[in-house]
Amino acid sequence: MQNGTGLRHSRRTFLAGAGGGMLLAGTPVMAAADTKARTMPAGQRRTPVVHPFDLSAVTLADSPFLHAQKKTEAYLLSLDPDRMLHNFRVNAGLKPRAPVYGGWESEPIWADIHCQGHTLGHYLSACALAWRSTGDARYRARVAHIAAELAECQTASRSGLVCAFPTGPALVAAHLRGEPITGVPWYTLHKVYAGLRDAALLADDSTARTVLLRFADWAVAATAPLSDAQFETMLETEHGGMSEIFADLHDMTGKVAYRDLAGRFAQKAVLAPLARQRDLLDGQHANTQLPKIIGFQRLWEETGQEAYRTAAQFFWTTVATTRSFATGGHGDNEHFFAAATFADHVFSAKGSETCCQHNMLRLTRALFLHDPRAEYADYYERTLYNGILASQDPDSGMATYFQGARPGYMKLYHTPEDSFWCCTGTGMENHVKYRDSIYFHDDRSLYVNLFVPSSVRWATKDATLTQTTRFPDDSRTQFRWTLARPTDATLNLRHPGWSRSAVVLVNGTEVLRSTRPGRYLALARTWRDGDRVELRLAMAVEVQRAPAAPGIVAFTYGPLVLAGALGRAGLAPGSDIIVNERKYGEYNASPFTPPTLAGDPDAVARAIRPTPRELEFETVAADGSPVRMIPYFRIAHERYATYWPLDTA
Repeated sequence: MQNGTGLRHSRRTFLAGAGGGMLLAGTPVMAAADTKARTMPAGQRRTPVVHPFDLSAVTLADSPFLHAQKKTEAYLLSLDPDRMLHNFRVNAGLKPRAPVYGGWESEPIWADIHCQGHTLGHYLSACALAWRSTGDARYRARVAHIAAELAECQTASRSGLVCAFPTGPALVAAHLRGEPITGVPWYTLHKVYAGLRDAALLADDSTARTVLLRFADWAVAATAPLSDAQFETMLETEHGGMSEIFADLHDMTGKVAYRDLAGRFAQKAVLAPLARQRDLLDGQHANTQLPKIIGFQRLWEETGQEAYRTAAQFFWTTVATTRSFATGGHGDNEHFFAAATFADHVFSAKGSETCCQHNMLRLTRALFLHDPRAEYADYYERTLYNGILASQDPDSGMATYFQGARPGYMKLYHTPEDSFWCCTGTGMENHVKYRDSIYFHDDRSLYVNLFVPSSVRWATKDATLTQTTRFPDDSRTQFRWTLARPTDATLNLRHPGWSRSAVVLVNGTEVLRSTRPGRYLALARTWRDGDRVELRLAMAVEVQRAPAAPGIVAFTYGPLVLAGALGRAGLAPGSDIIVNERKYGEYNASPFTPPTLAGDPDAVARAIRPTPRELEFETVAADGSPVRMIPYFRIAHERYATYWPLDTA
């Protein structure tokens, strides 16, 4: 589940008896016969093989990740929750306390899509994550304020439904009746559900818990009259992660009606082919599908029904290994495309929607908890650096929507108050939860998945492991145990797929040498206070090819995509800050001819040489001019190229 922080097994006791089962005035009641007919078969609930550490147990030291977190923390505190609550109060018949924000929250073009209110859900999640990560009471106070306001909205409207889009309940009612609508009401409502869930679980807010369960009971009652066929037709409209939310609610409360509704929100038209391991994704809207797949994984965890698990695993394998760019992103203009048409789509300005990378990491993490394979961690690391960390402007803290691979493209960031894209919302969450996937554990073992300066407190072992590293500037990382007593434990260090060799030293003595990448190196021993471990990896420039377009390549150094840093030729000051995504690509009207590379791909890779500056490389373009290459995540306010069409003549 999103943001899993060691709380998952406490959900049922945490929320049981907090208002579950309460129906609201004006909502229909599900008939007993319907309840029986639609009850999902009970199965064996699945418990994770490994567990995440609570966010509060992990501390980040100085690194690009901590810098990114601090930028997002400042942005969260700069926003006014009452402005995000404006339309919620209007719909409930209450006077707003502050004017509404711009962009997706109020612009007329977005009124027909009904995205208003999605930002508040993301903001709730982000503040809950920030509080859990830092302990700063200001974030928890904002969570409490929003929860109290939404509770007031529920009371005033005499309904569990809370929404901010125009026509509010009337639009939802029309959608439930099967009438044609414009917009994506369930998609937007899902963001609010998720924010309330995180507020309850991560920020321990009892009002958020009560609002969430009233909201959930409204959905149970409101959808009850729909036949299964009517429900499936409704799901043809984008509906976000509603299946995941109700699986989570079942985990929180044990209420069967929530599990059953999770099953109804699991779209059979998507589930069936994936469960048969058939890839029918060509042309599908990518981020419409991803939350559904996360829901399939959660339903497998709650019910043990293997079709859900098979579908989630097959989807991940398909997208991560055959549909992803070198950065870990995928898609063109938000849609999957056929692998055979890679050359037609790779240079789009609207590739790699950041929301998709966000959700692929959530799915990857969920799969890893039940099957701790290095392959999952490798993909997670690649996408974290080249998708998530790369999505934030290191100066302003604003985030990207797309991260296209068009040569000469430039990252475009949202504005602080007048954009609020979907990726603005996930961007609020991305950079305050870096510590959630560095370390994992089971009863005896601690897994190190990411090489990030940090420490983790392993409470059941009365132990702390501190990781000191300059990675990726240096391919080594070091660990030091702080222990109250000698402790038996296994330290599992990832030998990444990108490193041809790995060497492990304990207290200065080599104990293990590996030439088999893509696995964990297990150090099982009795550890003592002050024991030191060093992991030495090997980074090299490599070529990344697509089978359908071998003449179009990217270059990597370890997990990092190397991008050509092409300067700001033809760009006006501030042209990387735009008002909304309709203006994407306008700056391309400025004349600019990107450099080209020539030769055999392997020969071109060998010609990429390091400079005296750390993680900076140089090569020669086809016309003899120098091309500076740096990690893509360090590209911010200049044109770049991540993929190169090679002239092999």
